[in-house]
Amino acid sequence: MKKALFIAGLTLISYSAIGADLANGKKLSSQCSVCHGKDGIAKDPESPNLAGQSSLYLEKAMVDYQKGFREDRRMSIIAKSLSIEDIKDLAAWYAAFELTVTAPEAPTD
Repeated sequence: MKKALFIAGLTLISYSAIGADLANGKKLSSQCSVCHGKDGIAKDPESPNLAGQSSLYLEKAMVDYQKGFREDRRMSIIAKSLSIEDIKDLAAWYAAFELTVTAPEAPTD
């Protein structure tokens, strides 16, 4: 059962990015870079990193800003100017980044 849910989840994530225009997403990301960083790694402590996030998560967040379900003094304004296609392209662009994580070493007593 868990395996089936996992596969269904991967399918949904992949489906969201199908048809997205990465070139357009990259172009649109220039307006995001002020807060979220050039490559989606934020330098502004109030802004989240976007690189490597799920495209579904990013799409939902931006649509929620558009519809007023989520509010931020900057994102609420910016999201309203984006079409659904733009949102999908941006989400696919940031989801395409591959990140590596290094876990901290636990202190030994």
